[in-house]
Amino acid sequence: MVAELVILGGRLAESAASGDPVDVLIESGRIAAVLPAGEAPMARRTLDAADAWIMPGFVDIQVHFRTPGATDSEDIASGAAGAAMGGVTACVMMPNTSPPIDSPDMVAEVLALAAEAPCDVRTSAAITAGRAGRQLTDMAALYAAGVRVFTDDGDCVADDALMEAALALTTRLPGAVISQHAEDPAMVAGGAVNAGAVARRLGLRGRPAEAEVSMVRRDLALARRTGGRYHVLHLSTAAAAESIQLAKRDGVAATAEVTPQHLVLSEDDVERLGTSGKMNPPLRRTSDVAALRRALIDGTLDAVATDHAPHHPSLKDRSLAEAPPGMIGVETMAAVVWSQLVATGAMTPARFVEVVSTAPARIAGLAAHGRPVVAGSPANIAVFDPTVRWTVDATALQSRSTNSPWHGETLTGRPRHTVLAGRPVMVDHELCA
Repeated sequence: MVAELVILGGRLAESAASGDPVDVLIESGRIAAVLPAGEAPMARRTLDAADAWIMPGFVDIQVHFRTPGATDSEDIASGAAGAAMGGVTACVMMPNTSPPIDSPDMVAEVLALAAEAPCDVRTSAAITAGRAGRQLTDMAALYAAGVRVFTDDGDCVADDALMEAALALTTRLPGAVISQHAEDPAMVAGGAVNAGAVARRLGLRGRPAEAEVSMVRRDLALARRTGGRYHVLHLSTAAAAESIQLAKRDGVAATAEVTPQHLVLSEDDVERLGTSGKMNPPLRRTSDVAALRRALIDGTLDAVATDHAPHHPSLKDRSLAEAPPGMIGVETMAAVVWSQLVATGAMTPARFVEVVSTAPARIAGLAAHGRPVVAGSPANIAVFDPTVRWTVDATALQSRSTNSPWHGETLTGRPRHTVLAGRPVMVDHELCA
């Protein structure tokens, strides 16, 4: 027997206790067998996983690939290339494009553009028509077109009745979820950074933590009332995390994600980073950073997602008040989380897999991703080198934009290979042709 592809000599994160190396055989896009290292048959192609972890491919459920409407900042090809370099085998685009993704035709258009991408690119769709917050989209038709995540990300659905109706619809659309950019628009209007000492020092209007907390609590009450599925995008405050924890204890169908930047950076970093440190919701206090780390580790928060938000350098070359919010991150997500939490001993490799792969795939209904590395699973795999140290050069990343808060930072851990549906798409830190 000659195997199609074999990944040689890596360890499985799910079997961290034993740490025995294995060989993973891949045939026809699926894992055919997992054998003790050295027992694999001959193969047409092999990938070296010595001293590395073999993991389910990572899943990023909040990316902005700027298609359609702003492809000078990013397009699906460049965004998906960055994803593959970062070990990400699936991602979900946000619909705040121009025009917004709010119809089945728009969904079909962007998915057709993604068909040959080195990552399984899916798209969410808007909750409200045109993301205008006045009437719901035809969620049933969008669901039939393949959409499972509905969000007006970039804007918050502030109208109580609309949000309640959207949540109620998820009870009739199995696997659908309402994902909210939870900031009360009236409270954050004109705000550039977190409302606090840094905003006062810079003479900028702030975006208060209460804008997030109050909206999360309202939405959780509506989710409780309707029985609908609710997900908080890029949660940023300790108080909102506590509200999620309490709601889960009460049986509310709620989940929440946190970005790498909200796990590491605070409002104190904004002056150092300039406009690359501006995002919505903003970087918060150091106490929020510590609380979010605890909440991710203990399971209160479910997943990591990047809110990968590229902007052409000319757009970021403005004042903090005028520049658009957002940071790139799909290519560096896994390395940042590993460096900050796993390499320091705060998080286990198994929990790492849960928050960057298994949980996000489950939240977004990506059944072929986030699966354990066992015989029969789809072969969507990241081989992750846990000890390699590398320095981020934003100009050398795949994105068309360079607004990375990690530029110049030295990270520990990096994907070595990425396999999508049984096909290597990145090998030894190089994209495959």
